[in-house]
Amino acid sequence: MNAIKSDSPPADPRKHLFYETSHSPSLADLVGYEKAKDIIDFCFIANPYYPTPEMLDDLKENFPNLIKSYPSSNPATSQKHLATVLGVNPDNLIIGNGATELIVLINTTLIDRIAVPIPTFGEYIEKLKDQRDAELFVLRPEENYNLNLSEYLAWLHRRRLKAALVINPGNPTGQIFSLDEMIDFLHHAKDMELVIVDESFIDFAGDPVPSLLQVADRFSNVLLVRSMSKHCGVPGLRLGYCYSGNLFILNRLRQFIPTWNVNTLAQYFLSLLPSTNDAYHVARKRLIGDVRWLYSALLAIPGIYVYPTGANFVLFKIKGGMTATEMQSRLLDEHGMYVRDCSNKMGMDDFHIRVASQGREKDAKLVQALETLLR
Repeated sequence: MNAIKSDSPPADPRKHLFYETSHSPSLADLVGYEKAKDIIDFCFIANPYYPTPEMLDDLKENFPNLIKSYPSSNPATSQKHLATVLGVNPDNLIIGNGATELIVLINTTLIDRIAVPIPTFGEYIEKLKDQRDAELFVLRPEENYNLNLSEYLAWLHRRRLKAALVINPGNPTGQIFSLDEMIDFLHHAKDMELVIVDESFIDFAGDPVPSLLQVADRFSNVLLVRSMSKHCGVPGLRLGYCYSGNLFILNRLRQFIPTWNVNTLAQYFLSLLPSTNDAYHVARKRLIGDVRWLYSALLAIPGIYVYPTGANFVLFKIKGGMTATEMQSRLLDEHGMYVRDCSNKMGMDDFHIRVASQGREKDAKLVQALETLLR
């Protein structure tokens, strides 16, 4: 019997990887470790200018000893290193194995019901004890998925909710609230039991950094969450932290932090922060300039709508009919570039792409590739 021939293209063997998680698969999963080196990764968000080359050399030199050593079981030393560059009380910090570990702890130990604006970072919903415990505040596409803090607060009070999430800058939108706007919101939300403010991208929002870190102690219900993957450029080390002036909240979380939750290499990296803080801020400001260039360059491309951003990434919507999944696949296969397809973001349609700046030279290649695809 003759086989039936089909003109349809063969199924992409990578497709299942995108359905197995609400996050994007790593490049290594998609193409293998060797080929991944040749692809520009605009999907995963990390500072391309930090750690410095000198820091990387230091880590390489100490690597054989570090992987043969147990990490410290006492988090106080690492907290002091981090607190030095943040200018905060080290006793009010918890360092986690990435922000995701801390989000899981927060969701399972502090929360019964929580308000979550969507689209957002999926872990805040997916890692609840029951996803039905998330009260979803749906952001409107005709308003650029922008969160209106006054409307949000009124909605919180109408629904008598006692816990709420704000991500600033927003993920995936990049929407930024000023420090004054956030302080005003928190003053009006003092009746709530818990306000989680995720500031994972705040270091790229301006200079000085408009973070709540220096004023968080004024609000007993505030818990700040920050991922160090983004601003320090070390997603593989898995580092994140929480900050609060409320020791009751922090001590509830500390009960469930595993011993040795931060590995030795990550602890050593934290010890390098105080002596490299000046270099960090040079890198941070350089990336802010790159993002502004990328945003302007994307604005000039016909066929996409570009959202304003206060983060180190830019979100855009494809207007010509191509889906985000199709664009992601073509950029990967035809141009050796990996971007974030936001189709699996709850509350978002199938036409949004998020790109993280990887430095001016690489960003220019992305702009050129998009111009070719959308021609």
